[in-house]
Amino acid sequence: MNFPLDERRPEETPIAIDSTTRERATSTGARNSGTGVSDPSVDRFELAAIALGGALGALARIALALALPHDSVSWPWATFTVNILGALMLGYFVTRLQERLPVSTLRRPLLGTGLCGALTTFSTVQIELLQMADHHRYGLATAYLVASVLCGYLAVFLSSALVRRVRALV
Repeated sequence: MNFPLDERRPEETPIAIDSTTRERATSTGARNSGTGVSDPSVDRFELAAIALGGALGALARIALALALPHDSVSWPWATFTVNILGALMLGYFVTRLQERLPVSTLRRPLLGTGLCGALTTFSTVQIELLQMADHHRYGLATAYLVASVLCGYLAVFLSSALVRRVRALV
């Protein structure tokens, strides 16, 4: 998977690090402390897109947490819901942005990194699992862990397949 830069300034040359990360080096060849690593330039529009998406995702997550409160011995529906919804959205966005829409440097950071990144929460899952274990709710903790992982994978798979199926029909 290669993500070309479509909004490159003339003085910048892209340097591919891997399929999902890119770094820009200026034509001056600035180096970072003599380490041989190119000095990354900051794309302020990309940072703004991530911040905007992150704000929207965080607000949605806190709204759902307030709407679906739970204690440490019951199923954490708010966290489970945002994680599965986030996996569903991420599968859809990534597949659609890579395979269906023209390349854009701002859609992916806005929707994937920002919105889905702030909406979903792996760390809260870990805290909730520890709280369940502290209250000797091992069955609940195991079910929650297994359901979170399996449903998350299923959500990504189904949303990606849906995007690809629609593409095949068009």
